[in-house]
Amino acid sequence: MTAIGIIGSAGRMGQALAAAVPDLGATLAGGIDAGGDPAALAHDSDVLVDFSVPSALERNLAAARLTGTPILIGTTGLSPTHHALVDSAAAEIAVLQTGNVSLGVTLLSKLVREAAARLGTEWDIEIVEMHHRHKVDAPSGTALLLGEAAAAGRGASLADLRVSDRAGLVGARSEGTIGFAALRGGSVAGDHQVVFAGDGERIELGHRAENRAIFARGAITAALWLAGKPAGRYRMEEVLGV
Repeated sequence: MTAIGIIGSAGRMGQALAAAVPDLGATLAGGIDAGGDPAALAHDSDVLVDFSVPSALERNLAAARLTGTPILIGTTGLSPTHHALVDSAAAEIAVLQTGNVSLGVTLLSKLVREAAARLGTEWDIEIVEMHHRHKVDAPSGTALLLGEAAAAGRGASLADLRVSDRAGLVGARSEGTIGFAALRGGSVAGDHQVVFAGDGERIELGHRAENRAIFARGAITAALWLAGKPAGRYRMEEVLGV
């Protein structure tokens, strides 16, 4: 069976991952947290799953490259510098980095991209997300993933269309932009809604996560798919075949 090593094993997501491993026919190679040795874990693993923190990414990627171990990165809040590190590592090992490992969200992003491609810029796009009170980044990685899908559908970069702050007298909405709203509170695992608002009608595409188990199952499914793959940067869409 495929041996999976978990980086960030003591966190809420790490614990959910460990619980999902045997249910999906894999074995747990072990887990580490801050101060642990990612190289030792990588040596004992067929594939790594990283849900730690952005500041640990460089070290985790270096360990995976040292041992030639594929790695799935679900850590959110990554900067352009982090993505450059992922690109560099993908020249040597198989890497799957994503803002959301849910298979449902993966399909949703495909639908959002298709809707954005078929609807003109007179349809305004707004992305609303809500998470539990402990989440530290906003907009969420999933919201940004959906925004990137919408922007790609319109043949543009999200950096050129994104609007995240409307506090104060900001004026009327600019055509073609993609707006974000982030809500935080309670124990919400993750709600995301993409609204396409036209004159006199709306299309709403959404996903609600009822617990972290769905993310854990998606991550382990993707990790099993990634194990044994040649070097390259992979996407969740490839796991689902969409």
